[in-house]
Amino acid sequence: ALTVRFITRRFIGDYDPTLEMIYRHVAVIDGEMVHFEILDTAGQEDSLQIEEKIKWGDGFAVVYSVTDRCSFDEVMRLCFLINHLHASPKRSGAEQPPVVIVGNKKDLQFDRMVSTQDGENLSKALKIPFYEIS
Repeated sequence: ALTVRFITRRFIGDYDPTLEMIYRHVAVIDGEMVHFEILDTAGQEDSLQIEEKIKWGDGFAVVYSVTDRCSFDEVMRLCFLINHLHASPKRSGAEQPPVVIVGNKKDLQFDRMVSTQDGENLSKALKIPFYEIS
């Protein structure tokens, strides 16, 4: 839903969260035309699959649900994996890709299991920008 919102500026309530999709999008950012190829993962990959997807990416939004503590607990592991795979000798000379941590479903306050402070603390510890969105 987050990716579709970015591309179309519309929110969709019904979608299949187990469906992996690649979206292509062109946007003007700071006066420059930018071509996006966004892999929206299903989040159910095994270790080898997730490593291949991380190697494919040039930038990452690591998204968790504020209503799901387990999804938050995966953030640190994924950020370390991104850092590790992009710092490997095979990628010599390449700088680290941009990464942001995104807490989604901010509007569901009564179902919240992860506080904003938890997200901010993790962000500070990992030195990665953090945003909470709805």
